[in-house]
Amino acid sequence: MRTATILVIWTVVCLPAVGADPETKTPPRSALFDGKSFAGWEGNLQTFRIQDGAIVGGQLDQPVPRNEYLCSVKVYRDFELRLKFRLRGENVNAGVQFRSERVPGTSEMIGYQADMGQHYWGCLYDERRHKLLAGPTKEEQDKLIRRNDWNDYVIRAEGRHVQLWLNGQQTVDYTEPDATIPQEGVFGLQIHQGAASEAWYKDITIQVLSEMAGDRAEMP
Repeated sequence: MRTATILVIWTVVCLPAVGADPETKTPPRSALFDGKSFAGWEGNLQTFRIQDGAIVGGQLDQPVPRNEYLCSVKVYRDFELRLKFRLRGENVNAGVQFRSERVPGTSEMIGYQADMGQHYWGCLYDERRHKLLAGPTKEEQDKLIRRNDWNDYVIRAEGRHVQLWLNGQQTVDYTEPDATIPQEGVFGLQIHQGAASEAWYKDITIQVLSEMAGDRAEMP
Protein backbone atom coordinates (compact mmCIF):
# COMPACT_ATOMS: atom_id res chain seq x y z
CA MET A 1 0.00 0.00 0.00
CA ARG A 2 2.85 2.40 0.79
CA THR A 3 4.50 1.65 -2.54
CA ALA A 4 1.30 2.48 -4.47
CA THR A 5 0.97 5.84 -2.67
CA ILE A 6 4.53 6.88 -3.57
CA LEU A 7 3.94 6.10 -7.27
CA VAL A 8 0.80 8.26 -7.42
CA ILE A 9 2.60 11.27 -5.87
CA TRP A 10 5.52 10.89 -8.31
CA THR A 11 3.17 10.98 -11.31
CA VAL A 12 1.41 14.13 -10.12
CA VAL A 13 4.69 16.02 -9.55
CA CYS A 14 6.23 15.14 -12.93
CA LEU A 15 3.30 15.82 -15.27
CA PRO A 16 3.46 19.66 -15.24
CA ALA A 17 7.13 19.66 -16.34
CA VAL A 18 6.41 17.35 -19.27
CA GLY A 19 3.49 19.52 -20.37
CA ALA A 20 5.38 22.88 -20.28
CA ASP A 21 4.44 25.19 -23.20
CA PRO A 22 7.56 25.93 -25.30
CA GLU A 23 5.82 28.88 -27.02
CA THR A 24 6.05 30.95 -23.85
CA LYS A 25 9.84 31.16 -24.45
CA THR A 26 9.46 32.72 -27.92
CA PRO A 27 9.83 36.55 -27.92
CA PRO A 28 7.02 38.37 -29.74
CA ARG A 29 7.53 39.91 -33.20
CA SER A 30 6.54 43.53 -33.79
CA ALA A 31 6.50 46.00 -36.68
CA LEU A 32 9.24 48.64 -36.94
CA PHE A 33 7.50 50.46 -39.79
CA ASP A 34 3.76 51.08 -39.85
CA GLY A 35 3.59 51.46 -43.63
CA LYS A 36 2.34 55.05 -43.54
CA SER A 37 4.57 57.27 -41.36
CA PHE A 38 8.17 57.77 -40.24
CA ALA A 39 7.24 57.19 -36.59
CA GLY A 40 10.27 55.62 -34.87
CA TRP A 41 12.66 56.71 -37.65
CA GLU A 42 14.84 59.74 -38.34
CA GLY A 43 16.81 60.95 -41.35
CA ASN A 44 16.89 63.17 -44.42
CA LEU A 45 13.28 63.28 -45.60
CA GLN A 46 14.32 64.99 -48.82
CA THR A 47 15.95 61.68 -49.74
CA PHE A 48 13.43 59.27 -48.19
CA ARG A 49 9.69 59.08 -48.78
CA ILE A 50 6.82 56.65 -48.18
CA GLN A 51 5.17 55.19 -51.26
CA ASP A 52 2.78 52.25 -51.63
CA GLY A 53 3.38 51.16 -48.03
CA ALA A 54 7.18 51.16 -48.40
CA ILE A 55 10.11 53.38 -47.40
CA VAL A 56 11.85 54.56 -50.57
CA GLY A 57 15.33 56.10 -50.70
CA GLY A 58 16.51 57.94 -53.82
CA GLN A 59 14.84 58.72 -57.14
CA LEU A 60 15.08 57.35 -60.65
CA ASP A 61 15.35 60.78 -62.27
CA GLN A 62 18.41 62.11 -60.45
CA PRO A 63 21.76 60.84 -59.10
CA VAL A 64 22.26 60.13 -55.40
CA PRO A 65 24.84 62.74 -54.29
CA ARG A 66 25.94 61.00 -51.09
CA ASN A 67 25.17 57.99 -48.91
CA GLU A 68 21.97 58.53 -46.96
CA TYR A 69 20.39 56.52 -44.15
CA LEU A 70 16.99 56.49 -42.51
CA CYS A 71 17.70 55.33 -38.94
CA SER A 72 15.68 53.79 -36.17
CA VAL A 73 15.33 55.94 -33.07
CA LYS A 74 15.77 52.95 -30.77
CA VAL A 75 18.96 51.04 -30.07
CA TYR A 76 19.00 47.25 -30.34
CA ARG A 77 21.39 44.52 -29.28
CA ASP A 78 20.21 40.95 -29.97
CA PHE A 79 17.41 40.54 -32.48
CA GLU A 80 16.01 38.93 -35.60
CA LEU A 81 15.00 41.49 -38.22
CA ARG A 82 12.86 40.56 -41.23
CA LEU A 83 12.04 42.79 -44.20
CA LYS A 84 11.38 42.91 -47.92
CA PHE A 85 13.41 45.04 -50.32
CA ARG A 86 13.77 45.80 -54.01
CA LEU A 87 16.30 47.93 -55.91
CA ARG A 88 15.69 49.95 -59.05
CA GLY A 89 18.23 51.63 -61.32
CA GLU A 90 21.58 50.93 -62.95
CA ASN A 91 24.42 49.65 -60.76
CA VAL A 92 22.29 50.35 -57.68
CA ASN A 93 23.64 49.63 -54.20
CA ALA A 94 22.02 49.77 -50.77
CA GLY A 95 21.91 47.92 -47.46
CA VAL A 96 20.56 47.62 -43.94
CA GLN A 97 22.84 48.90 -41.20
CA PHE A 98 22.55 47.22 -37.79
CA ARG A 99 24.43 47.56 -34.53
CA SER A 100 25.48 50.88 -36.05
CA GLU A 101 25.65 54.59 -35.27
CA ARG A 102 25.85 57.82 -37.22
CA VAL A 103 29.26 59.43 -37.78
CA PRO A 104 28.95 62.95 -36.28
CA GLY A 105 29.04 65.81 -38.78
CA THR A 106 28.50 63.55 -41.81
CA SER A 107 25.75 61.57 -43.52
CA GLU A 108 27.71 58.34 -42.92
CA MET A 109 27.25 55.46 -40.51
CA ILE A 110 29.65 53.01 -38.93
CA GLY A 111 28.75 49.41 -38.16
CA TYR A 112 27.57 46.18 -39.74
CA GLN A 113 25.61 46.21 -42.98
CA ALA A 114 23.48 43.51 -44.58
CA ASP A 115 24.47 44.45 -48.12
CA MET A 116 22.50 44.38 -51.37
CA GLY A 117 23.11 45.41 -54.95
CA GLN A 118 26.05 45.30 -57.38
CA HIS A 119 28.00 42.14 -56.40
CA TYR A 120 27.19 42.27 -52.67
CA TRP A 121 23.74 40.62 -52.51
CA GLY A 122 23.43 38.78 -49.18
CA CYS A 123 26.89 39.83 -47.98
CA LEU A 124 27.93 41.13 -44.55
CA TYR A 125 29.92 44.36 -44.81
CA ASP A 126 31.58 46.46 -42.11
CA GLU A 127 30.68 50.04 -43.06
CA ARG A 128 33.34 52.71 -42.49
CA ARG A 129 35.70 50.03 -41.24
CA HIS A 130 35.74 49.00 -44.93
CA LYS A 131 35.72 45.25 -44.67
CA LEU A 132 33.75 42.61 -46.52
CA LEU A 133 33.30 40.11 -43.71
CA ALA A 134 31.42 37.23 -45.33
CA GLY A 135 28.99 36.35 -48.10
CA PRO A 136 28.14 34.24 -51.12
CA THR A 137 30.02 34.18 -54.42
CA LYS A 138 28.73 36.16 -57.39
CA GLU A 139 27.50 32.92 -58.97
CA GLU A 140 25.55 32.06 -55.81
CA GLN A 141 24.12 35.58 -55.65
CA ASP A 142 22.86 35.38 -59.24
CA LYS A 143 20.90 32.23 -58.36
CA LEU A 144 19.32 33.79 -55.26
CA ILE A 145 18.39 37.31 -56.23
CA ARG A 146 15.09 38.45 -57.74
CA ARG A 147 16.17 41.45 -59.78
CA ASN A 148 13.66 44.30 -60.06
CA ASP A 149 11.35 42.43 -57.69
CA TRP A 150 10.80 42.06 -53.96
CA ASN A 151 13.36 40.02 -51.99
CA ASP A 152 13.22 38.67 -48.44
CA TYR A 153 16.02 39.46 -45.99
CA VAL A 154 16.48 38.00 -42.50
CA ILE A 155 19.16 39.45 -40.22
CA ARG A 156 19.83 37.68 -36.93
CA ALA A 157 22.38 38.95 -34.39
CA GLU A 158 22.84 37.25 -31.04
CA GLY A 159 25.96 37.87 -29.01
CA ARG A 160 28.82 38.02 -31.51
CA HIS A 161 27.06 35.61 -33.86
CA VAL A 162 25.56 37.18 -37.02
CA GLN A 163 23.52 35.28 -39.62
CA LEU A 164 21.90 36.45 -42.86
CA TRP A 165 19.30 34.78 -45.09
CA LEU A 166 18.37 36.01 -48.58
CA ASN A 167 15.17 34.63 -50.10
CA GLY A 168 15.21 31.73 -47.66
CA GLN A 169 18.84 30.74 -48.26
CA GLN A 170 21.46 31.35 -45.57
CA THR A 171 24.29 33.47 -46.99
CA VAL A 172 26.27 34.42 -43.86
CA ASP A 173 27.20 32.65 -40.63
CA TYR A 174 29.77 34.90 -38.96
CA THR A 175 31.19 35.25 -35.44
CA GLU A 176 32.91 38.55 -34.66
CA PRO A 177 36.46 37.94 -33.34
CA ASP A 178 37.15 41.58 -32.39
CA ALA A 179 35.99 42.21 -28.83
CA THR A 180 36.32 46.01 -29.26
CA ILE A 181 33.53 46.28 -31.85
CA PRO A 182 30.22 47.39 -30.28
CA GLN A 183 27.43 44.82 -30.38
CA GLU A 184 24.51 47.23 -30.11
CA GLY A 185 23.24 50.18 -32.11
CA VAL A 186 20.53 51.43 -34.45
CA PHE A 187 19.23 50.23 -37.79
CA GLY A 188 19.83 52.30 -40.93
CA LEU A 189 18.13 51.86 -44.31
CA GLN A 190 20.63 52.95 -46.95
CA ILE A 191 20.56 54.36 -50.45
CA HIS A 192 24.14 54.41 -51.72
CA GLN A 193 25.79 57.32 -53.49
CA GLY A 194 25.83 56.94 -57.27
CA ALA A 195 23.66 56.95 -60.36
CA ALA A 196 19.93 57.58 -60.25
CA SER A 197 18.43 54.72 -58.26
CA GLU A 198 15.90 53.71 -55.63
CA ALA A 199 15.95 51.36 -52.64
CA TRP A 200 12.53 50.18 -51.41
CA TYR A 201 11.96 48.65 -47.96
CA LYS A 202 8.72 47.28 -46.47
CA ASP A 203 7.24 44.73 -44.03
CA ILE A 204 9.97 45.51 -41.50
CA THR A 205 9.48 43.47 -38.32
CA ILE A 206 11.68 42.62 -35.36
CA GLN A 207 11.91 39.91 -32.73
CA VAL A 208 13.93 41.26 -29.81
CA LEU A 209 16.09 38.53 -28.29
CA SER A 210 17.51 40.70 -25.49
CA GLU A 211 16.50 44.19 -24.43
CA MET A 212 18.65 47.28 -24.95
CA ALA A 213 17.28 50.09 -22.82
CA GLY A 214 17.01 53.60 -24.17
CA ASP A 215 17.42 55.20 -27.56
CA ARG A 216 20.10 56.96 -29.60
CA ALA A 217 20.21 59.98 -27.31
CA GLU A 218 21.10 57.78 -24.36
CA MET A 219 24.00 55.93 -25.98
CA PRO A 220 27.32 56.54 -24.23
